[in-house]
Amino acid sequence: MSTSELLDIFKSTGALLDGHFRLTSGRHSNTYFQCAKVLQHPEHLGTVCSMIARHFSGKGVETVISPAIGGIVVGTEVGRQIGVKTIFAERKDGVMTIRRGFTLEPNERVLVIEDVITTGGSVAEVIALVKEAGATLVGVGSVVDRSNGRVRLADDQISVLSMEVISYTPEECPLCKENVPIDAPGSRANKQN
Repeated sequence: MSTSELLDIFKSTGALLDGHFRLTSGRHSNTYFQCAKVLQHPEHLGTVCSMIARHFSGKGVETVISPAIGGIVVGTEVGRQIGVKTIFAERKDGVMTIRRGFTLEPNERVLVIEDVITTGGSVAEVIALVKEAGATLVGVGSVVDRSNGRVRLADDQISVLSMEVISYTPEECPLCKENVPIDAPGSRANKQN
């Protein structure tokens, strides 16, 4: 599937938004990817996740783990398509942790899946949990890479849609300077600036 076809899917489902947004990373942008709007449609979920699953098939993945909340739907579908266990990590008191009885074993081959990567902070936290458990990181997959490949988190990393989307620190944001109202649609509460 071409980039333009993928962008058409994002636009037709209302998942590609223009405005003034506070991203989960705390940075600001005039563009926001609301992947959940695409992934709520089974045909799009299956198509997008098959691109990631095909890339990692045959690479010995035993478990897929995703950061909550955004990565859960993608991770579950990628895991289903590969045919492996899927779990997620979540924040407790602001710290990414593996809970709910989920575990990773030493040498278990783990794939980390996320919906959108901007700075890679949440994925890096999950990778740290994988390494802390003594498991082996197979790679990282995402639906959207807003850094256009600049954020590298693993030797084997794939994104279905990779493009540069400009983001700013709150202090340098031209939309803030123009007093454009800001929206924070991300799944993690952001500190107001």
